Amino acid sequence: MMKKKIANWGNYPVVESEEKSFSLTEQLGHAMAEPGAVIARGNGRCYGDASLEENTISTLKYDKILSFDSDNGIFECQSGITLDKVLEVIVPKGWFLPVTPGTKFITVGGAVASDVHGKNHHVDGAFSAHVIEMDVLLGNGNTMTCSSNENSDLFWATCGGMGLTGIITRVKFNLKKIETSFIKQKQIKAKNLEEVIRLFEEYQHYTYSVAWIDCLQKGDSFGRSILILGEHAKREDLDEKKQQKPLALPSNKQITFPINLPSFVLNQFTVKAFNFLYYGKNFKTEINNVVGYEPFFYPLDAILHWNRGYGKKGFIQYQFVLPLDSKQGLVEILHRISDEGLGSFLAVLKVFGKQDDLISFPKEGYTLALDFPVRKGLFEFLDELDEIVLKYNGRIYLSKDARMQPEIFWRSYERAEEFKQIVKKYNPDFKINSIQARRLNITK
Repeated sequence: MMKKKIANWGNYPVVESEEKSFSLTEQLGHAMAEPGAVIARGNGRCYGDASLEENTISTLKYDKILSFDSDNGIFECQSGITLDKVLEVIVPKGWFLPVTPGTKFITVGGAVASDVHGKNHHVDGAFSAHVIEMDVLLGNGNTMTCSSNENSDLFWATCGGMGLTGIITRVKFNLKKIETSFIKQKQIKAKNLEEVIRLFEEYQHYTYSVAWIDCLQKGDSFGRSILILGEHAKREDLDEKKQQKPLALPSNKQITFPINLPSFVLNQFTVKAFNFLYYGKNFKTEINNVVGYEPFFYPLDAILHWNRGYGKKGFIQYQFVLPLDSKQGLVEILHRISDEGLGSFLAVLKVFGKQDDLISFPKEGYTLALDFPVRKGLFEFLDELDEIVLKYNGRIYLSKDARMQPEIFWRSYERAEEFKQIVKKYNPDFKINSIQARRLNITK
C-alpha cells in the first residue's frame, strides 16, 4: 500500500503515512500483526500530531451501533462512529450527548482518547465521567474490557491517553435526558476580562457557558467578551411551531470553504476587523432566545473545511488551563498576545470544574483556546506562553498540541510518570505509538 500525506485539523504537521482501515475485528488483528508502530486515527479532528504515525489505522469503517437503551439512556457502539451519527439516533428519542466538544465530527473513540470536554465541564465533567465500560485492543492482539472498576488503570490511562494504551474498539456510555432539541440561550456582552470573569461566577449555575474574547483590545476594553449561556429548552419554552416537533433534528445546511486562503489574508488588521464586527453584532447588552442545538454547540460545523481559512501552512490551536486562583495568568497571556499582535479569530474561554484524573487535560480553573496561523516566530512565541502557563501551575491540551517541548509536558502533568508506566504495562514494545508520543518522550 502506498503512503500518502495526511494531517489533522490544524493541517500541521503534514506527514507521510500508510493508512489501513477495517470494518471487522479480524481485519484489525491482521493490521496490528504487521511490522512497525501504528496509531489509531478517527476523523482527524484533533489538531496536532497525536494520531499521526508512519502507519495509521483508520477506525471510520468500524462504526456500528451495538445497542441503545432508549428507556435508560445507555448507548453502546463501535469506536469509529462519529457524534453526528449518534445524535441522529438519540435526539429524536429524547436524549443528548452527556458531553460534547465544539464539533460533532469526531469519533466516539476519539472522544475517549482525548477525554473531550464541553461547555458544561463545571457541571458534568469530561466524557470519561459518563463512560460505563469500553474494550481496548492491546498491542499484543488481546482485547481487554475496562471501566472505572474493572482494569481501572487501563481505563484511566486510556481516557485522555491519546490512544497509547491500545485501540479503543467498543464504548458504552450514559446519555443526557432532554425534552426538546433546542437550547434556551442567553448572550451577555462584557466590557472587559474582569467583567466576563465576574459574569462566569454569577452564572455558574447554568449548565452550559462559554465566552468569546477579543484578545487584541487594550486599555479599559482589554479582554472584552460575549458570554454565551445555555440550558436545554423545555417544551413550554418553544413557540407554537417548534412545539409541533420538539425533538426535530436540524436541517443539514452547510457551506464549504473552497480553498486555502493565502497566508497574508490573516493579519492583525483582519483579526481586528473580525473582532469588531463579532462584538458589534450584539446590539443589546443581553439577548435571550431559543436556538437549535447545532448553532449553540457546533457553530463552525456549518462551514465544511473551515480550517482552510488559515492557509496552506496550517495553524496551531493553543489551549491551556490555569487554576481558578490564577486569573493573573490569563491577564499576562492575553497581554502578551495583544502586544505581539497575534490576535486569534477564535479565542474561547470556558470554566472547568474539579477533575483529578490520571492524564486528562481538565483541572478546576479557566481554559482558553486560541488559533494562530503557522508563521515565522510563532513557535518561539508559544514557547514563551508555555512558560507563563507553567508559572501559574497550568498545562496544555495534548489533543490540540503539535509543538510542545517535552519538559513542559513532564513538568505540567503531575502524574505523567505513572501514566507512562501504565502505557508500558499494556503496550510494552510501544507497538502503538505516535509522533506526539515520541516528541514528548512518553514512548522512549
